Amino acid sequence: MAGSLLLLVLLSWLANWLTKNILVQAVAKAFNATPFAQNKLQRDFGIIARLANVVPALVLAAGVGLIEGLPHLVVEVVRNVSNAFIVLTIAMSLSNVLTMVNSLYERRPDSKTKPIKGYIQLLKIIVYTVAFVLMVAMLIDRSPLILLSGMGAMMAVLLLIFQDTILSVVASVQIASNDVIRVGDWVEMPQLNADGDVIDIALHTVKIQNWDRTITTIPTRRFMTDPFKNWRGMQQSGGRRIKRSLMIDQQSVRFLTAEERAHLDRFRLLKDYLAEKDRDIKAWNEALKEQGKEPVNTRRITNLGTFRAYVQRYLQSHPRVHQGMIQMVRQMPPTPDGLPLEVYCFTNTVAWVEYESIQSDIFDHLFAILPEFGLRMYQHPSGLDLRQLRVEGFTTSAD
Repeated sequence: MAGSLLLLVLLSWLANWLTKNILVQAVAKAFNATPFAQNKLQRDFGIIARLANVVPALVLAAGVGLIEGLPHLVVEVVRNVSNAFIVLTIAMSLSNVLTMVNSLYERRPDSKTKPIKGYIQLLKIIVYTVAFVLMVAMLIDRSPLILLSGMGAMMAVLLLIFQDTILSVVASVQIASNDVIRVGDWVEMPQLNADGDVIDIALHTVKIQNWDRTITTIPTRRFMTDPFKNWRGMQQSGGRRIKRSLMIDQQSVRFLTAEERAHLDRFRLLKDYLAEKDRDIKAWNEALKEQGKEPVNTRRITNLGTFRAYVQRYLQSHPRVHQGMIQMVRQMPPTPDGLPLEVYCFTNTVAWVEYESIQSDIFDHLFAILPEFGLRMYQHPSGLDLRQLRVEGFTTSAD
């Protein structure tokens, strides 16, 4: 009996060696000669090598019953364990096949818009669940149908255990069918401290690489229950919005004097505007007749209105501002921090670095040109302002 056992082990080892060193290598060599391997459309995920492990298990399962004098219990245990190992090996091979299918699919151009990774993971769960039932049935030497019939009473427990998986499956279907997010989308979800690019969409989780290079992992179902912002529309439009205000000191707003009006004639962007404005105001004031002799009854040009017209024309002539999208310069309601003059337009690029550079260039110019119109920016007093006020007050008292 001992010699028979030793012979069986040697036959099992020999079958394993022959399979992996001759059969597997021959199959791999034949596969490498196919167009799939030459075009690198497919990779070896170890499927053939993993399936080769079935051969020695088959030898053990078939040969253990041929050994005379071996207790029936030992025969059954070896055979059941070998069969369970075969099922596990096949399940792992199928899992590798599904992984390979997903890898091949991700090479398609439309894979980012309709990822199947969540469905692949669901199929893997089904494969391993079936394999688990079959392995248990083989190890206890009972029919799988008996185990399945007994699982009816456990459905409530299973639903409780797999509730996250079920919710994730539903969310994955909704995300894919409604095209909610894609790999590569810029997604912002402040409540979860996520702000960056989507790098992976799986069954249970979505991975987002934030701008500080950290990774935020979010349950897939949260994208169907929580609000979030997807910047894909901006990226596809070709323009990114600038929406920022200049805080004007309201005490600097006034009517233009004749000298200031003549001073602004030097501005190329204002020539047509000022000429048209002069005609309108002149016609309006002439219609007042005798009442027009009092300045308070007449229309006059303000420095703020002229500056607003200048900013509008500056945006229209700027080479990096998108001329096919809305442009607007408007006054917002006054605040204790000044009068907001909002600049609303779009750049002709969506690249982050370029966008910030264009926005900074526009406001650099507006800050610098503002005093030409007799206007001031508003800001809270700084320590230097308070020190100067104290020094001036001390000097006045001393005089």
